[in-house]
Amino acid sequence: MESTIVIVNLLGAVALLLFGLTQVKDGVTRAFGLKLRTILATSTRNGPRSFVSGFFATIALQSSTATALTVASFAERDLIRPRMAQIVLLGANVGTAVTAWIFATGVAWLSPLLILSGIVLRKGNSNARQGGGTALVGVGLMLLSLHLLSNATEPMRASPALGAFIGLLDDAWPVALLLSAAMAFFSSSSLAMVVLILSLASAGILSTGLIIVLVLGANLGGAIPPVIATMSGPAAARRITLGNLVIRAIGCAIAMPLASYGAIALQQLPLSESMLPVDAHLIFNILLTIVAWPLSGFVSDLMAKVVPSDVQSDDGPRFLDKDALDTPVVALANATREVLVIGDTIERMLIRAENAFKHNDLAPLAEIAMLEKKVDQLQQEVKIYLSQLGRKGLDENDARRSITVIDYAINLEHMGDIIEKGLCEQIRKKILNGFKFSDEGYDELKTLFDMTIENLRAAQSIFVTGDLSLARRLMEIKIDIRRLEKRSSGRHLERLRDGLMESLQTSSLHLDMLRDLKRINAHIVSVAHPILDESGILGESRLRTAETRA
Repeated sequence: MESTIVIVNLLGAVALLLFGLTQVKDGVTRAFGLKLRTILATSTRNGPRSFVSGFFATIALQSSTATALTVASFAERDLIRPRMAQIVLLGANVGTAVTAWIFATGVAWLSPLLILSGIVLRKGNSNARQGGGTALVGVGLMLLSLHLLSNATEPMRASPALGAFIGLLDDAWPVALLLSAAMAFFSSSSLAMVVLILSLASAGILSTGLIIVLVLGANLGGAIPPVIATMSGPAAARRITLGNLVIRAIGCAIAMPLASYGAIALQQLPLSESMLPVDAHLIFNILLTIVAWPLSGFVSDLMAKVVPSDVQSDDGPRFLDKDALDTPVVALANATREVLVIGDTIERMLIRAENAFKHNDLAPLAEIAMLEKKVDQLQQEVKIYLSQLGRKGLDENDARRSITVIDYAINLEHMGDIIEKGLCEQIRKKILNGFKFSDEGYDELKTLFDMTIENLRAAQSIFVTGDLSLARRLMEIKIDIRRLEKRSSGRHLERLRDGLMESLQTSSLHLDMLRDLKRINAHIVSVAHPILDESGILGESRLRTAETRA
């Protein structure tokens, strides 16, 4: 009976830890998700910045798995180069290790204060306050779970059955590593497994060598969930998560035979015995980073060979089911899904154009013409599909939604034309003529490119959810874009007056790219018009007001 109570207490404490981790991730994502994604996507121009972005993103999200999946999605859309993505995940691994080390330093007494502060903060109206409060509650629950884990493992010291089991593991390190990896995999958290090892070690029932092996297993198991999650995804995403797993697996394979020597080295260092698991976890990940960082390019190239490129699928519509035309709500949902595909295609075009602009490389532009044809085709198919739906008679709400879907599809098609016939031609001229923007001009255009991509992602969310607050924010961003374009044009003219050679060479290109990005944003913002109009927030135009006064 006593052993059953111990097991229940132990599993309950682990469950609370996992729940706390989920709360932290959900809270931070709600409060800062878009900013985190933007920082993670834009802070990967070189190795050190990639490492630091992965490190801090994982500390914020309390999940290297979440970081890995985010980076994999960026790789899928060409937002990050494969080599930089591997370095980001090295930073994420160290971030997880540092998080475990911080939690093990005896700050469990903060748990009640953090939970209380989080609950109070959640009473706020803004997403940032509510998300931050949820994250604080999650951290408090994690600290509380550490205290419960410590209490749950204390009776194990006198358990002969557990002692015999630990003795068997101590004589079979490969089995111990696989067991630890399996537990980390099923809990989807290497951090949770390391904290459990920490609690067992504090009970004095683990040898130093076995601690190292169990920590290695936790690292290996923690790299498996992202691979499983991306198995059905594009090849670019699978290459990133599989590469991270390969790096960790090779690191564990090298480190396990040396675990006995590592145990001797740890015992010689002035380290606290109660902190050995988190110290070993941190040291392993730092050493792995030092070794794997120079090899990240080789790993990326290897994964490109191991994971073949995706077979190009038919560019025709995937969701426009003719049999659903008898049920308007289903048909409108199908059309919405198809238009989201068009939006994703436009995002790919923008990202490829930006990559060509940033890296002076014509290769990313090669696919844009094909993508633009896909946009034209799908937009036409959506219009035909909804025109067939209109013949069957729609109520007022469905008719309004049908018009909204068509309008958004048309605006996306206009964006595709601007990207192919405007931006791409200007970027191609820049590359072929060897023109170079001034540093200030380059930064202004890059900032506008990044804002345009983020605005398109927001528009996709607004199109599906009809969220009023997001729609209002997108309208406010339109003003920011206008001011940014006006300020950039003014600064460019100042550089011309100063006789800056780069600005003289690229004057027309700079102004044309500013104009085209501004036009794309104008089409993006149009998705908010129906939502704001229905709510009565969208005012009359100045022209209409002038006519009324006359």
